Amino acid sequence: MINLAILISGRGSNMEAILKSVKKNKIPVKPAVVISNKPDAKGIKIAQKLGVKTVIIESSGIKGGSWDYDKKIVSVLEKYGVTPKNGLVCLAGFMRIMSPEFIRHFKGRIMNIHPAILPSFPGLHSQRQAVEYGVKYSGCTVHFVDEGVDTGPIILQAVVKVKNNDTEESLSKRILIQEHKIYPKAINLFAEGKIKIK
Repeated sequence: MINLAILISGRGSNMEAILKSVKKNKIPVKPAVVISNKPDAKGIKIAQKLGVKTVIIESSGIKGGSWDYDKKIVSVLEKYGVTPKNGLVCLAGFMRIMSPEFIRHFKGRIMNIHPAILPSFPGLHSQRQAVEYGVKYSGCTVHFVDEGVDTGPIILQAVVKVKNNDTEESLSKRILIQEHKIYPKAINLFAEGKIKIK
């Protein structure tokens, strides 16, 4: 069985959707650990309520993409049995850039969710970009993480119509509903061996 680690920085709503799907036996994985880089992340308490071990590895003042920091994550992952052979690392609102060394170590075993239809609007504030650009449709993407910013192989996408009176907040809320649906589905496809990267 695949050992799942989820990395968070905030409220952990995608993490919660994933863990609840696991609890309902919709995803055949073992939730091994939730790691937060912020000690006050609301998601920590949610993970604990759902019976998952949590670890805080504080990152304030440490530049994103630091292998020295990511090595600490690797050692926690290994402690909880999340390895490049049997693990899956899911970034769920983890507001740090992973180091190239970390990405190479877990190649093809790191997933992320992004609130846009990639390759459109990568990076931060995607929903604001969509509203300002005037697109008629946006949505979300689950993808494997590579060394670029939101450039890895796409696994699943969901489309959300952009309304004329949408704000960044109103669009974000509707996209989030879809995120909670497709992230667990993508993990399930991975767990069942139904994803191949060509």
